[in-house]
Amino acid sequence: MTDDRLIVALDVPDALQGLQLAERIGDAAGFYKIGLGMLTGGGLALANELKQEHGKRIFLDMKLFDIGATVENAVRGLAQYDLDFLTVHGDPHVVRAAKEGAAGKETKILAVTILTSLDRADLDDSLIKAGDVADLVAERAARAFEAGADGVIASPQEAAMIRALPQAAGRLIVTPGVRPAGADLGDQKRVATPAQAVTDGADHIVVGRPVWKADDPRAAAQAILDELAGA
Repeated sequence: MTDDRLIVALDVPDALQGLQLAERIGDAAGFYKIGLGMLTGGGLALANELKQEHGKRIFLDMKLFDIGATVENAVRGLAQYDLDFLTVHGDPHVVRAAKEGAAGKETKILAVTILTSLDRADLDDSLIKAGDVADLVAERAARAFEAGADGVIASPQEAAMIRALPQAAGRLIVTPGVRPAGADLGDQKRVATPAQAVTDGADHIVVGRPVWKADDPRAAAQAILDELAGA
């Protein structure tokens, strides 16, 4: 059975390339993330095909943010695709609306805390209140859990702090910004290795470029699975 702690991000332009990549990876991955970048390239169709025809689990990473009624309606529509995970921004009013939209479905709502590509300087530019990034992530995670989120998205560097929150009991922690040792960091700033992320409390890790840019994506995914098995 494939270790579903690894979620491979299909961060390619369209559904055809995504399907080809999934076929190359084969049984080395059972869980895929489809993000906003593929939305106009057939992302929802690919999500449905991978789920219904290939038996894969699907994480739709839309990071929804809007007024409550709009978020609720959007989630209600997306949940018809029988998704496993769907992301929204972690603001409590957004989380509450998303949970209403997902009512009666198996789709788990994951709240984004602070993007893993951001650091304190980026938050200052966005007029986000002062404070250590990790502390702000933990505070946003706690508020998202209290609003009903099934889990949160956070960098692996904050996983241990979030796992220690009383509100985190029974909730999921999913960490992008995971890079195998020696991999190019790309635009990620708060990173850790796969083994460190799960050791610190992550339930799932999301890995994109180190897999899909590899000469052999299946071997790259398998190497991450091997590392997780030894964590």
